[in-house]
Amino acid sequence: MIEQYVLGLREVGGTQAAIVGGKGAHLGELSRIDGISVPAGFCVTTDAFRRIMAEAPSIDDRLDQLAGLNPDDREAIRSLSAEIRQTIEGIAIRDDLAAAITGALAHLGERAAYAVRSSATAEDLPTASFAGQQDTYLNVVGPAAVLQHISRCWASLFTERAVTYRLRNGFDHRKLHMAVVVQRMVFPQAAGILFTADPVTGNRKVAAVDAGFGLGEALVSGLVNPDVFKVRDGEIVARTVAVKRLAIHALPAGGTQETAIDPEQQERPALTDAQVVRLVRLGRRIEAHFGSPQDIEWCLADDGFQVVQSRPITTLFPIPEVGDNDNHVYVSVGHGQMMTDPMKPLGLSCWQRTAMVPMHEAGGRLFVDVTRRLAAPASRAGVLEAMGKGDPLIRDALETVLDRDGFIPSLPDAGPGGPPAGGAPAPIETDPAIVTELIERSQASLAALRRDIRTKTGPALFDFLLEAFQEHKRVLGDPLNLQVIMAGMEASWWLNDKLREWLGETNAADTLTLSAPNNVTSEMGLALLDVADVIRPHPEVVAFLRRVEHEGFLDELPKLAGGTEARDAIEAYLDRYGMRCVGEIDITRPRWSERPTTLVPLILDNIKLFEPGAAERRFDQGRQEAEKKQQDLLVRLRALPDGERKADETKRMIDRVRTFIGYREYPKYNIVSRYFVYKQALLAEAERLVRAGVLPGKEDIFYLTFQELHDVARTNRVDDQLIQRRKDAFRSYHALTPPRVLTSDGEAITGAYRRDDVPAGALVGVPVSAGTVEGRARVIHDMAEADLEAGDILVTAHTDPSWSPLFVAITGLVTEVGGLMTHGAVIAREYGLPAVVGVVDATRLISDGQRIRVHGTDGYIEILP
Repeated sequence: MIEQYVLGLREVGGTQAAIVGGKGAHLGELSRIDGISVPAGFCVTTDAFRRIMAEAPSIDDRLDQLAGLNPDDREAIRSLSAEIRQTIEGIAIRDDLAAAITGALAHLGERAAYAVRSSATAEDLPTASFAGQQDTYLNVVGPAAVLQHISRCWASLFTERAVTYRLRNGFDHRKLHMAVVVQRMVFPQAAGILFTADPVTGNRKVAAVDAGFGLGEALVSGLVNPDVFKVRDGEIVARTVAVKRLAIHALPAGGTQETAIDPEQQERPALTDAQVVRLVRLGRRIEAHFGSPQDIEWCLADDGFQVVQSRPITTLFPIPEVGDNDNHVYVSVGHGQMMTDPMKPLGLSCWQRTAMVPMHEAGGRLFVDVTRRLAAPASRAGVLEAMGKGDPLIRDALETVLDRDGFIPSLPDAGPGGPPAGGAPAPIETDPAIVTELIERSQASLAALRRDIRTKTGPALFDFLLEAFQEHKRVLGDPLNLQVIMAGMEASWWLNDKLREWLGETNAADTLTLSAPNNVTSEMGLALLDVADVIRPHPEVVAFLRRVEHEGFLDELPKLAGGTEARDAIEAYLDRYGMRCVGEIDITRPRWSERPTTLVPLILDNIKLFEPGAAERRFDQGRQEAEKKQQDLLVRLRALPDGERKADETKRMIDRVRTFIGYREYPKYNIVSRYFVYKQALLAEAERLVRAGVLPGKEDIFYLTFQELHDVARTNRVDDQLIQRRKDAFRSYHALTPPRVLTSDGEAITGAYRRDDVPAGALVGVPVSAGTVEGRARVIHDMAEADLEAGDILVTAHTDPSWSPLFVAITGLVTEVGGLMTHGAVIAREYGLPAVVGVVDATRLISDGQRIRVHGTDGYIEILP
């Protein structure tokens, strides 16, 4: 293949990033858009870079060392990357390569000034932005200086920042190459950045313009604050004109310098209103060409705009695709399920197929469209009330949208959709046999699923699963199911409201529901204490578990004294709870039965922190506290006017809440139990496809939707490129923060608590379990990495039921996501843990090891000195 060292910008297209890097490819593509001016120039291709790298074989060894570094080892990264840069800058550019570059310079004007800009092959991808990681040099004059700065650009592939970013995001250093863009220098009156979507809110219909005098480097470097304009539908809807005391200008002999702006000019806008609107119009043309919102660097010279860069905005959360141009409001499913991590395609599609309401995917997460229910006054009130109980921030965000004239149309209450959904279920008797019956129904359905799926394979398996999904929804949608759940919650609300009104008691139901029966999630946490009791007397087993690293450890336990008993206890636990895991709503996540090492740190913590018999003692203690609280309340009520009636009503409600509240956790347990059966069958099918040579690995099925996998099973053909694209997209979704509420304009609406009754500096959240506790904060992102001490307070992003075994060892709970009836809140109340959830950025604002005070009754956290 003939090597090409130089290509003119107009010879380059958007598909040639491997040759000219991301920036070069984008600039080449920009130069082809009608009406867009791009400074003339050329690209020094990656062929030139590879040739330079081949001149220094010693770099290979250093790249090997670099790949093995920890991204947090800043000193090692700094030292090794500096060596690599120094080596590259010291390599002489051979005559033929230098001649190709200087020839291109002569064509554009040898003595002109140039901008010399790095353009890496992984730069400005749709799913990752490498902006600012490599170097740009402005106002470079003369061939020798241009060649020198090209060498510096090559070396800048190994800046400390770029190396760290690649290590953190899994990019192979050897697979990246550096091209260099050389362009005629523009000497602008003003320059800046245009975002074709609001970078703060994500609103795709609002463009944001940052502008300053002189070269744009003054803004990029933070030397000055920019003027900021917001533009919607061709009109400026907001503006902030900054005081601009400095600008960066080019020097005649090359280089740049800071210059002071005349005082009378400092508060003058860098652009006129007409120029701002014209610039945004150009930005929309660029956005339309590339098919996604863009981050555009621009210059204004002689009243004409020149575009010097355009890259995708990678931080925007995607919008669900629904195929119309109507306004929509979406609510996050993950915030309600206490799992806001991205899900793989198979997990998304299985949840969608088994959910009781339609759900839309975006950014690896699921959302429910609540637009129609917000449009009619009666259903709107129900939605807001339900959302407020679940997560007050979601309610506030929805009210923010409703306050905007015209975004959500008004519909009559009895519209074409029929009466509003979610009416109150019929009342039921306070009878424990109802709960027993529901559990038996679920168990019978699950047993039938396990029995009938065993013989299914190939397309017949998928036909069977489609029927199983319908049975799944039938069990979940059993009217008695909802009646029991609502009966428990309504009794809890009644007790809190009435006892606050009659006795001034706050959150009395929290104590009254301690150790309530039939709570499968709290039982799961206590059962692991029993496993620890079996293992604790056997020091060989304990020592072995401390060294466990592989998933086959259960088979090795019988070789140790007490190991058979230990294995039997763990396996019995897995038989009942092994279908659970962190992020369990995603069918693709590894279950405890598949990865039993996940439980080992929790068992070891239980052995360390508790005495034998702790599970029974804790359950009995909770029941006694509840009984004591009940007696105290009834005595105080009877002393009131009309006290006997109030006491009788309260006793009935206490009986009702204790009968039904524990069942709140069972439907999720049933869902996850069925999911594990589905998963095992699908993985068996994946193994068949691997043996047939259709798939390279069985877990590749996780990157296909259920329907796509069905098609693969039927045709024995798979699109390998689709799977790779899905893997790349899934990796990129981890960098996105899902909003609680998202509009069809792309606006992420966060909501606010709007409280003024908390101490200054306190972190505000939702009070979900009463009490106050002070202790050491343990900020934990991965349950498997928990290392707890007595008295620790767990601080984490979210807790689904799989975190419950950790709850027995902590004294308080703080989460970033959640509401009154989410799983973490329910179990915190069950265990009597003061808890505050929905604390925005808690894991960032609270440091691991800090002492904090959790006010579970009033809903705030104090960080102590």
